[in-house]
Amino acid sequence: MGNKINDPIVRLMGLRYKSHPWHGIEVGNEAPEVLTAFIEMVPTDTVKYELDKVSGYIKIDRPQKYSNVVPALYGFVPQSYCGDLVADYCMQQTGRADISGDGDPLDICVLTEKTIAHGDIIARVRPIGGFRMLDGNEADDKIIAVLKHDATYHGYNDIKDLPHVFVDRLKHYFLTYKDMPGMDGENVQKKVVITDVYGKEEAFEVIRRSLEDYKNHFEGLEDILSRV
Repeated sequence: MGNKINDPIVRLMGLRYKSHPWHGIEVGNEAPEVLTAFIEMVPTDTVKYELDKVSGYIKIDRPQKYSNVVPALYGFVPQSYCGDLVADYCMQQTGRADISGDGDPLDICVLTEKTIAHGDIIARVRPIGGFRMLDGNEADDKIIAVLKHDATYHGYNDIKDLPHVFVDRLKHYFLTYKDMPGMDGENVQKKVVITDVYGKEEAFEVIRRSLEDYKNHFEGLEDILSRV
């Protein structure tokens, strides 16, 4: 399941211009077992950064309200999209009928023993599971992966192999990371819940669906870029 934007002209443009992280980076032919992740944030970040979808630059999203920081590398899967297929799978697994995709690329957390100084980088990773997260009525899955060839995490093949404390830290972060100063009472944001922690095979299915959702949502983008 390789890159869909593979015209030679586009590849040559990449030598001169920075690729858009969402649309111009290859997810790789081994996906979903091994894939390229774009990293927006690292555990030392106390401000939440995210991709500006239009420009492709990393922007400041919001300061974190509390002292908790993301306990892993955090970013998204290039050329993925949480649309109808991802939402359908979430509805199948939860039994709900009112879920839609959140319209963003698929989020991913990457575990590694090494200290990575900054985001805005790419990494080869192995997905081992994920969280089925709902933000209101929107599917907002979080894929959990390990850095390929990591000295400590290379032996973990499924999320059930991880110590519970690692999983609990990640869950706590995602259940609180949207808290903002002054967001109380009627201003509280949509309720975020994690309905399930799932293993590697379900993570693969979510990834496959997100890549297909991207292809469906951005139909024609490959042709447009090939003629730039």
